Amino acid sequence: MMAAGARSCPACGSSALVEDAHYAQQQLVCAACGCVLAEGLLTTTYAEEEHLREVAYSQSTGQKEQLSRCVQRGIKRVQDLCKVLQLPSVFEETAVSYFQRALQHPSFHLVSLEKKELLGGCCVFVTCRQHNWPLTMGTICSLLYAKKELFASVYLSVQKELELSVPALSLMDLAKTHLSSFRLFQRAADIPAPFVEDKEKMVTRTMQIVELASETWLVTGRHPVPIVTAAAFLSWQSLQPAARLTCTFTRFCRVAGVDLPPPAHLRLKELHEILLRMASQLAWLRVFNMDKKTVIKHIGDLLQHRIFLLKKSFCAEDAEEQRAGAQGEGSPGSSLAAGGAAQEEVRPLEGKRQRDGGRRPLLPPCLIKPRKRLRTAAPSASDLAITGDEPISDSEIEQYLRGQEEIQAFRKAKAWP
Repeated sequence: MMAAGARSCPACGSSALVEDAHYAQQQLVCAACGCVLAEGLLTTTYAEEEHLREVAYSQSTGQKEQLSRCVQRGIKRVQDLCKVLQLPSVFEETAVSYFQRALQHPSFHLVSLEKKELLGGCCVFVTCRQHNWPLTMGTICSLLYAKKELFASVYLSVQKELELSVPALSLMDLAKTHLSSFRLFQRAADIPAPFVEDKEKMVTRTMQIVELASETWLVTGRHPVPIVTAAAFLSWQSLQPAARLTCTFTRFCRVAGVDLPPPAHLRLKELHEILLRMASQLAWLRVFNMDKKTVIKHIGDLLQHRIFLLKKSFCAEDAEEQRAGAQGEGSPGSSLAAGGAAQEEVRPLEGKRQRDGGRRPLLPPCLIKPRKRLRTAAPSASDLAITGDEPISDSEIEQYLRGQEEIQAFRKAKAWP
């Protein structure tokens, strides 16, 4: 260490300046306050060494910024979550990159600590959805001990701010994932022996009932978990009806170790109605007085002839309505003359509908039992500006094309009281 020439420190004004060898590089330092007036030059990469480029020490690899404890703890949380879920290493790398991007985004700088802890789980959930890996939001929330509502809000924020494309999980994959969490597939001390069921048999029959619910408009616009839970209960009862018909829906969910969503009872009631309608079309079941318990014994037969029974249960009356509609649309002059006769034909048709057990077209439940309409708000200025004559882009034109079958179905829905 040696004294420098006649210079003064710009920080404290002292003239006690020394040259200090730091990492074999000369630096000019103030002995009074420690201010570095000049520093040596270092090379930072092999490429720069080859081209003989030199950089200051403060810009070199020696001053590489370390990750904060919060970021390190978050990355470790994401990695541990991926290991618990047994995800591939590619999923882990993608989830970590999404987590680092989210922490650098300004929208997540001032959020609460509780939401920041959920960021890692949201990134893992997004990664699994993008790779078509069946993972439900409930599974992530149970592992993180988080509320589903809070997790859903953070997930939507991550998807929006990072502009991530997340495909929707198919209903069948969701059903398989939800059934894998049931505790009915292995013997345990708290599970009665008649309640234990083979997993493959139960999954297969549950998938068939879910397909039936999808074909009868019970899935559209509804949360899928209550439907899957109700279908699992019916399939479980139908596999051994003698020992399981006395078990209630609530007890089934408690023994299986899953939550009972409030709408599940309504979905179960709707499935019972569909099964009873199908059972009324089977010749060997008409002699029995079928109810919601006895029909469960014949679910296997009903699912085996599902397509035929649905056509017989819901389409028999449609043919009569089509013939009546074709006669009404025959000629404009005859429509006025036949007006009184048409009104007289409505009453016999309603009486026949009641005699046939309320046979109806296959329509969504919202059209069969519509809810009371809420009072609509006054239209805004932007709504009034829409005239309906706006041009339709090529990417949206396919959404407005309708085939002949769809047009007829729409006419039937509008004519149904």
